[in-house]
Amino acid sequence: MKKHNFSAGPSILAREVIENTANAVLDLNGIGLSVMEISHRGKDFQAVMDETVALFKELLNIPEGYQVLFLGGGASLQFCMLPYNMLNKKAAYLETGVWAKKAAKEAKFFGEVNIVASSADKNFSYIPKGFTIPADADYFHITTNNTIYGTEIFEDFDSPVPLVADMSSDIFSRPVDVSKYAMIYGGAQKNLGPAGVTFVIVREDVLGKVDRPIPTMLNYQTHIENGSMFNTPPCLPIYTCMETLRWLKKLGGVKVMQQKNQEKAALLYDEIERNELFMGTAAKDSRSLMNICFVLKDEYKELEQEFFAFTAAKGMSGLKGHRSVGGFRASTYNALAKESVQALVEAMQEFEKKHKK
Repeated sequence: MKKHNFSAGPSILAREVIENTANAVLDLNGIGLSVMEISHRGKDFQAVMDETVALFKELLNIPEGYQVLFLGGGASLQFCMLPYNMLNKKAAYLETGVWAKKAAKEAKFFGEVNIVASSADKNFSYIPKGFTIPADADYFHITTNNTIYGTEIFEDFDSPVPLVADMSSDIFSRPVDVSKYAMIYGGAQKNLGPAGVTFVIVREDVLGKVDRPIPTMLNYQTHIENGSMFNTPPCLPIYTCMETLRWLKKLGGVKVMQQKNQEKAALLYDEIERNELFMGTAAKDSRSLMNICFVLKDEYKELEQEFFAFTAAKGMSGLKGHRSVGGFRASTYNALAKESVQALVEAMQEFEKKHKK
């Protein structure tokens, strides 16, 4: 039976990416050694690192003056590293969900944090609008896609202060004007690779401006100067990222991927709106292309476990919504084929015919 993987993360990877990684685990490029057992400072792995950085820059059209880093610790460590390196007195944060709240919490250890707007009043079901970014902030932080609540920011803001974005779950899903950002970071385990590596895209001129001393490992400059190899990097996840970016380039890049993602999302959102049993949870003008959240209407709530079992029997995995919102969540990341979304739509239609009152 074909499996349809809707997991929110670690999430689906393209089949050829998994197969190519598996081959490299056995034998990297015919050298007779695994990618897991060669020196990260040797020429064979340096070639992997160089190509991964080059593909990042090419596919995102990253301008001069930016560095691409591969670090450990996940996006959660960046919640701390960012203010350590960039918050002198005050930072501004847009509060759009759990991860945005966690990022702001860490920043409070280093200075004043101004929450410019929040959607907590409606359980983070929308993206706030009409807020003012304080001109005296050291930076303005946003979380572009909110995996738990299914909302997404598609605008590259014109910010009067350095703009920083956590793009863990929507990087490479659409074109981004990198020149508008001082820094973009994220965990790889949604659209890029397996868990274990974190990407950071940082404009060099925003660094070196804080008064505090920064521990060596938490200083971005350390990793820039050492090409992400001050310590041993997460070699295997970086290799898989390279394979993912090769696959993405072969498909036509982020513009093509954006079109595919829009088609997948429209297919599922249209069915959620049409189907008598289900309803969406995110405001229509804020709906994510990456994480589509929906629930059973009140009169059908008792069917939730039955629907999980029904879809599982059809090979569908990872549809359970986050415990804070319940219901269902279909994560439609880059590597998820449209046929998997179509299969879910057909399952919803079949389930409706079975239970429609």
